[in-house]
Amino acid sequence: MEPQIDILSDDITLLAAPKRRTLLPWWVKIFCWIFMIFGCIAAVGIVFGILGYNFQLSLYGLDSSDPFSLIGGLLMLTFLLKGVAAFALWTEKDWAITLGVADAVLGIVVCGLVMFAAPFLNIGINFNLRLELALLIPYLLWLNRTKPLWQQSNRP
Repeated sequence: MEPQIDILSDDITLLAAPKRRTLLPWWVKIFCWIFMIFGCIAAVGIVFGILGYNFQLSLYGLDSSDPFSLIGGLLMLTFLLKGVAAFALWTEKDWAITLGVADAVLGIVVCGLVMFAAPFLNIGINFNLRLELALLIPYLLWLNRTKPLWQQSNRP
């Protein structure tokens, strides 16, 4: 007797799984919108930078008024990364959690360097406690906890 193949179990599992957007807590939804807006502003900022305009950028204790300086360029890329990660979470992309983890780890590393390494390099940055860590660490923990559910959940 041949073993029976259950062709409906995968389809039923997909139908029973929650939609990915319902996995996002309210605070992640708020930050998704904030960083999607900042990502769009950063894209526009690149155009204004090419046209020769300067504007103030600040994130993770780094700041610059020139979008094409080393720090300014890194900040622009960081805002773009955050915008793409937020958009991917909001639109329920398969790779959203992976990009979010990379974004959170990058933010934690930069905050750590600004807090602990920069004061010893005597580059004009004083030691300060970065409050971004109070949001980045729970965000990273949430991403790691949500990853298995995200992978098996149903997209719209």
